[in-house]
Amino acid sequence: MYKFLFTLLCIGQLSFAQITIKDSISNYPVSYATISFGNGNGIFADDEGVFVFTEKLYPDIDSLFISAIGFKNLNISTKNLSTEIIMKAQSHQLDEVMLNFKKDRKFKEEKLKPFLDDDYYNCWLPTIESEIAVYFPKTTSQDQKLKTVFFPIALESKDWEKRNKKNSDKKKFSTLFKVQFYKNNDGMPGEVLTYETIVFKATEKDGDSYELDVDNFDIYVPDNGFFISLQVLGYTNKMGKLLPNKKYKEIVSKNGGVVKIPTNFRPLLPFTNEIESKNTYIKRVFINGNNWVKFDKGNGLQSSLIKRDLYNYGIGITFKTYKDE
Repeated sequence: MYKFLFTLLCIGQLSFAQITIKDSISNYPVSYATISFGNGNGIFADDEGVFVFTEKLYPDIDSLFISAIGFKNLNISTKNLSTEIIMKAQSHQLDEVMLNFKKDRKFKEEKLKPFLDDDYYNCWLPTIESEIAVYFPKTTSQDQKLKTVFFPIALESKDWEKRNKKNSDKKKFSTLFKVQFYKNNDGMPGEVLTYETIVFKATEKDGDSYELDVDNFDIYVPDNGFFISLQVLGYTNKMGKLLPNKKYKEIVSKNGGVVKIPTNFRPLLPFTNEIESKNTYIKRVFINGNNWVKFDKGNGLQSSLIKRDLYNYGIGITFKTYKDE
């Protein structure tokens, strides 16, 4: 009975803390919006635009910075926070080359294979505060359309002693990722190439890479190349719905203060030294206006991967190269 009453109490507090983000025009939920706290930390809304926030959960946060692709950014106070937040749509003019292609032209498919690795020590540990972007150049003067993206995933064995055996049982996970495509802006990720919200759920059953079909998004490769980015949102339930996982670990520092350390999510993302150029960039998503940084020495990044000359996350792609008319 006591457990039952405690569960009811928790559910009541959770429902009271739920806040929904909606589109001002359609009144539809704004899926997977980014909610920044202004201190380098933050959370995400789920597919229904819902996130959980209370003063008890976040006593030191007095304002929220909310952003989503295709909407004007919001900066609101947490005092007397409403259970419904409205975001205004923001129209953008996409480059003409993205819009005026004929889809009935002949083409050939080309594939760049992903770089796979299950070595734990060669992997990036995903946290919700970091977004990883990989640059791809245009390989021809002909029109090219992106068809498939292959995201390398490192699978961990349940038994450490059997970690190098392919037939060993793997640790289970069900994790939601968000994908974005950016134009190349002077060597850095710039404006987005599509305003669609693209997410996928990866599990250990997907093997060493997740294959994402993007053919229907009509993403054409700009002349100066483009970026593909990956960002972890958190763990999901069996239906693929984002769970309100604890995103930070609270650690007491030597002076008695509390430091929030981002939680690592599985799967791990393998990095490689088999790519000659350094094509990987990272940014902290919960800092407004934060710039992209190349994953390289001398950029102030503290990573064991850089020390071991592992500079690239080896995403693979398949694209259609169209023949001239």
